[in-house]
Amino acid sequence: MYPAKPTVATASEPVTGMAAPPVTGIPISSPGPAVAASQWSSGLCACFDDCGLCCMTCWCPCVTFGRIAEVVDRGATSCAAAGAIYTLLACFTGFQCHWIYSCTYRSKMRAQLGLPDVGCCDCCVHFCCEPCALCQQYRELRARGLDPALGWDVNAQKAANNNAGAGMTMYPPTAQGMGR
Repeated sequence: MYPAKPTVATASEPVTGMAAPPVTGIPISSPGPAVAASQWSSGLCACFDDCGLCCMTCWCPCVTFGRIAEVVDRGATSCAAAGAIYTLLACFTGFQCHWIYSCTYRSKMRAQLGLPDVGCCDCCVHFCCEPCALCQQYRELRARGLDPALGWDVNAQKAANNNAGAGMTMYPPTAQGMGR
């Protein structure tokens, strides 16, 4: 009298005889490995731990910044290019806005290394004491085995030589452009 009820599969019963629907949509890559939180190896006001670096940063902050930027960008930005942009921003804005450019690299570095804020945002640190912030970043890279004075290529090569066969994760190669 009543028609038979169609068979409905539940979550515990797999549907047999039916093909799975095609996968559609945009693939979402899984986020990279979480960076373990760590602490800064030196304080913001520990500039005199390395007097040479302190002097270089006070008189030529573009050099210190350029070196940091090259390592943080993993060679995508050269020391000379980053230093030149920093210098041009400083000169054309009357030394008022160059810290905005450098604070972006502090944020990148903190994200890459899992470093905490030092009590205020990165822009505030660079605005209030640009030389101290640059010195702290430079010292942090050194403390983690990267020498900004050598540039990214030499640091990457040293890491590859030191870690050959050790199973450590290396940074991916940087994007290459066309050159003459």
